[in-house]
Amino acid sequence: MKKFYLNSGGWTEMKGVNHMKLFYERRKYAILTLCVFCANYFFDRLTKFIAFNYLKGKGPLGFLGNTIILIYVENTGAFFNLGSNWNLYIKYFTFIIAPLIACMTGLIYLIFREKKIFRIITGSCIIGGGAGNLFDRFFNEFKVIDFINFGIENKRTGVLNTADISVTFGVIFLFIYEMNKRPKMPHCSA
Repeated sequence: MKKFYLNSGGWTEMKGVNHMKLFYERRKYAILTLCVFCANYFFDRLTKFIAFNYLKGKGPLGFLGNTIILIYVENTGAFFNLGSNWNLYIKYFTFIIAPLIACMTGLIYLIFREKKIFRIITGSCIIGGGAGNLFDRFFNEFKVIDFINFGIENKRTGVLNTADISVTFGVIFLFIYEMNKRPKMPHCSA
């Protein structure tokens, strides 16, 4: 029976493979992925713990002329409470099963395939933030703890958390990175 392993170039047959070389080939990528993922995930858990213990049941706290407002909210849906009234089976699939599959697939890809450091960092931020909210949904009856609101006067964001910030900035920076890598089209003048 032939055996295969997954390396940076794809699936390769294990004929005379040096397993230690294979391990060391991906070690730095795996360590970076897991460190960035864990930093985002545990920072999210810590800030939600603090919000739960110090903001729940209290009024809003404003900072910098109310540019930043801290207020405890439990969100049962997604962005702006989307899906909060959905059927339970749809909520399980949309808010737990699909994100869990996406997070696991993304982590495996980053650990075993991705070679670009910037993609590993931004991807790990996105997955770490997603895992933080996934944890809330799974262990808190679909409720995600949100506690930060940004804005000036009546132009404000929704109430969000550090996981949302990790995901948002990870996506923005990854998008900018990928757009800057694309070859420039020659400019035609008529």
